[in-house]
Amino acid sequence: MVQICETERLILRRLSLEDVPALTEILSDPDVMKYSVTGVCDEAATRKFIEWCLACYESHGVGPWALIDKKSSEFIGFCSVGPEMVAEVEEINLGYRLARRFWSMGLASEAAKAVLNYAFGKRLVDSVVVIIEPEHVASLKVAEKAGFSSFDELEFHCRSVRLYRLTQKQWETLHNIA
Repeated sequence: MVQICETERLILRRLSLEDVPALTEILSDPDVMKYSVTGVCDEAATRKFIEWCLACYESHGVGPWALIDKKSSEFIGFCSVGPEMVAEVEEINLGYRLARRFWSMGLASEAAKAVLNYAFGKRLVDSVVVIIEPEHVASLKVAEKAGFSSFDELEFHCRSVRLYRLTQKQWETLHNIA
Protein backbone atom coordinates (compact mmCIF):
# COMPACT_ATOMS: atom_id res chain seq x y z
CA MET A 1 0.00 0.00 0.00
CA VAL A 2 1.37 3.40 -0.99
CA GLN A 3 1.26 5.72 2.03
CA ILE A 4 0.69 9.41 1.29
CA CYS A 5 1.18 10.95 4.73
CA GLU A 6 0.35 10.67 8.42
CA THR A 7 -1.39 12.89 10.94
CA GLU A 8 -1.59 12.59 14.69
CA ARG A 9 -4.35 9.95 14.45
CA LEU A 10 -4.47 8.87 10.81
CA ILE A 11 -2.49 7.19 8.07
CA LEU A 12 -3.47 8.30 4.56
CA ARG A 13 -2.72 5.86 1.76
CA ARG A 14 -3.87 5.02 -1.73
CA LEU A 15 -7.06 3.04 -1.98
CA SER A 16 -6.87 -0.47 -3.42
CA LEU A 17 -9.39 -3.05 -4.56
CA GLU A 18 -8.78 -4.80 -1.22
CA ASP A 19 -10.66 -1.87 0.36
CA VAL A 20 -13.92 -2.64 -1.50
CA PRO A 21 -15.64 -4.48 1.42
CA ALA A 22 -14.75 -1.87 4.08
CA LEU A 23 -15.58 1.07 1.83
CA THR A 24 -18.84 -0.54 0.67
CA GLU A 25 -19.92 -0.78 4.31
CA ILE A 26 -19.37 2.99 4.69
CA LEU A 27 -20.80 4.08 1.33
CA SER A 28 -23.93 1.94 1.71
CA ASP A 29 -24.95 3.90 4.84
CA PRO A 30 -27.76 6.35 3.88
CA ASP A 31 -26.65 8.82 6.57
CA VAL A 32 -23.07 8.90 5.24
CA MET A 33 -24.32 9.38 1.68
CA LYS A 34 -27.13 11.84 2.44
CA TYR A 35 -25.38 14.70 0.61
CA SER A 36 -23.75 12.60 -2.12
CA VAL A 37 -24.88 13.21 -5.69
CA THR A 38 -24.56 9.46 -6.33
CA GLY A 39 -26.50 8.26 -3.29
CA VAL A 40 -25.70 5.01 -1.50
CA CYS A 41 -23.26 2.64 -3.18
CA ASP A 42 -23.40 -1.14 -3.39
CA GLU A 43 -20.30 -3.29 -3.84
CA ALA A 44 -20.25 -2.91 -7.64
CA ALA A 45 -20.50 0.90 -7.41
CA THR A 46 -17.80 0.98 -4.73
CA ARG A 47 -15.49 -1.15 -6.89
CA LYS A 48 -16.09 1.20 -9.83
CA PHE A 49 -15.30 4.19 -7.57
CA ILE A 50 -12.01 2.63 -6.43
CA GLU A 51 -11.08 1.83 -10.04
CA TRP A 52 -11.71 5.51 -10.84
CA CYS A 53 -9.47 6.46 -7.86
CA LEU A 54 -6.66 4.28 -9.22
CA ALA A 55 -6.98 6.02 -12.59
CA CYS A 56 -6.85 9.44 -10.85
CA TYR A 57 -3.56 8.57 -9.15
CA GLU A 58 -2.09 7.83 -12.57
CA SER A 59 -3.59 10.78 -14.47
CA HIS A 60 -3.49 13.54 -11.82
CA GLY A 61 -1.13 12.36 -9.05
CA VAL A 62 -3.97 12.90 -6.57
CA GLY A 63 -7.28 11.28 -5.76
CA PRO A 64 -9.31 9.84 -2.90
CA TRP A 65 -7.05 8.33 -0.23
CA ALA A 66 -7.93 5.78 2.41
CA LEU A 67 -8.05 6.94 6.02
CA ILE A 68 -6.66 4.40 8.46
CA ASP A 69 -6.98 4.82 12.23
CA LYS A 70 -3.43 4.64 13.65
CA LYS A 71 -4.46 2.95 16.91
CA SER A 72 -6.73 0.22 15.53
CA SER A 73 -5.50 0.03 11.89
CA GLU A 74 -9.19 0.23 10.96
CA PHE A 75 -10.31 1.63 7.60
CA ILE A 76 -12.52 4.59 8.55
CA GLY A 77 -13.21 6.34 5.23
CA PHE A 78 -11.49 8.46 2.62
CA CYS A 79 -10.41 12.03 1.94
CA SER A 80 -9.46 13.35 -1.44
CA VAL A 81 -8.44 16.04 -3.78
CA GLY A 82 -9.49 14.80 -7.16
CA PRO A 83 -10.92 15.87 -10.51
CA GLU A 84 -14.56 16.94 -10.70
CA MET A 85 -16.41 18.59 -13.57
CA VAL A 86 -18.04 21.81 -12.33
CA ALA A 87 -19.91 23.99 -14.83
CA GLU A 88 -18.04 22.28 -17.68
CA VAL A 89 -14.62 23.02 -16.13
CA GLU A 90 -12.42 20.39 -14.51
CA GLU A 91 -11.70 21.43 -10.94
CA ILE A 92 -9.76 19.69 -8.21
CA ASN A 93 -12.33 19.00 -5.52
CA LEU A 94 -11.83 18.26 -1.83
CA GLY A 95 -14.08 15.47 -0.60
CA TYR A 96 -14.38 13.28 2.48
CA ARG A 97 -16.53 10.43 3.74
CA LEU A 98 -16.14 8.79 7.13
CA ALA A 99 -17.94 5.89 8.76
CA ARG A 100 -20.66 7.33 10.96
CA ARG A 101 -19.10 6.09 14.21
CA PHE A 102 -16.08 8.33 13.48
CA TRP A 103 -18.10 11.53 13.08
CA SER A 104 -17.73 14.48 15.49
CA MET A 105 -14.16 13.57 16.45
CA GLY A 106 -12.36 16.10 14.25
CA LEU A 107 -11.03 13.36 11.95
CA ALA A 108 -12.48 14.84 8.75
CA SER A 109 -10.82 18.19 9.52
CA GLU A 110 -7.55 16.47 10.35
CA ALA A 111 -7.68 14.50 7.10
CA ALA A 112 -8.70 17.51 4.99
CA LYS A 113 -5.78 19.59 6.31
CA ALA A 114 -3.37 16.71 5.63
CA VAL A 115 -4.63 16.23 2.07
CA LEU A 116 -4.38 19.96 1.35
CA ASN A 117 -0.89 20.11 2.87
CA TYR A 118 0.16 17.22 0.67
CA ALA A 119 -1.37 18.56 -2.55
CA PHE A 120 -0.30 22.18 -2.09
CA GLY A 121 3.02 21.31 -0.41
CA LYS A 122 4.07 19.18 -3.37
CA ARG A 123 2.59 21.75 -5.77
CA LEU A 124 0.36 19.12 -7.37
CA VAL A 125 -2.54 21.59 -7.70
CA ASP A 126 -3.00 25.34 -8.23
CA SER A 127 -6.33 25.52 -6.45
CA VAL A 128 -8.85 23.26 -4.73
CA VAL A 129 -12.61 23.68 -4.53
CA VAL A 130 -15.07 22.18 -2.11
CA ILE A 131 -18.73 21.82 -3.06
CA ILE A 132 -21.17 21.76 -0.14
CA GLU A 133 -24.91 22.00 0.25
CA PRO A 134 -25.67 24.85 2.69
CA GLU A 135 -27.66 22.48 4.95
CA HIS A 136 -24.62 20.23 5.46
CA VAL A 137 -23.40 22.08 8.54
CA ALA A 138 -20.76 19.52 9.57
CA SER A 139 -19.11 19.66 6.15
CA LEU A 140 -19.17 23.46 6.17
CA LYS A 141 -17.26 23.38 9.48
CA VAL A 142 -14.65 21.01 8.04
CA ALA A 143 -14.12 23.31 5.05
CA GLU A 144 -13.78 26.39 7.26
CA LYS A 145 -11.25 24.66 9.54
CA ALA A 146 -9.26 23.70 6.44
CA GLY A 147 -9.02 27.35 5.37
CA PHE A 148 -11.92 27.81 2.91
CA SER A 149 -13.85 31.04 3.46
CA SER A 150 -15.51 32.79 0.51
CA PHE A 151 -17.92 30.97 -1.77
CA ASP A 152 -20.09 31.26 -4.84
CA GLU A 153 -23.57 29.79 -5.04
CA LEU A 154 -24.38 27.58 -8.00
CA GLU A 155 -26.30 24.55 -9.22
CA PHE A 156 -24.43 21.25 -9.13
CA HIS A 157 -26.22 18.06 -10.19
CA CYS A 158 -29.55 19.88 -9.80
CA ARG A 159 -28.73 20.95 -6.24
CA SER A 160 -28.06 24.41 -4.83
CA VAL A 161 -24.53 24.36 -3.44
CA ARG A 162 -21.74 26.57 -2.24
CA LEU A 163 -18.48 26.35 -4.14
CA TYR A 164 -15.50 27.40 -2.02
CA ARG A 165 -12.01 27.82 -3.50
CA LEU A 166 -8.58 27.79 -1.89
CA THR A 167 -5.61 28.71 -4.07
CA GLN A 168 -1.95 27.76 -3.65
CA LYS A 169 -1.20 31.40 -2.75
CA GLN A 170 -3.99 31.54 -0.13
CA TRP A 171 -2.78 28.24 1.36
CA GLU A 172 0.79 29.57 1.54
CA THR A 173 -0.46 32.76 3.25
CA LEU A 174 -2.49 30.71 5.77
CA HIS A 175 0.58 28.64 6.60
CA ASN A 176 3.14 31.50 6.50
CA ILE A 177 5.07 30.00 3.60
CA ALA A 178 7.14 32.51 1.65
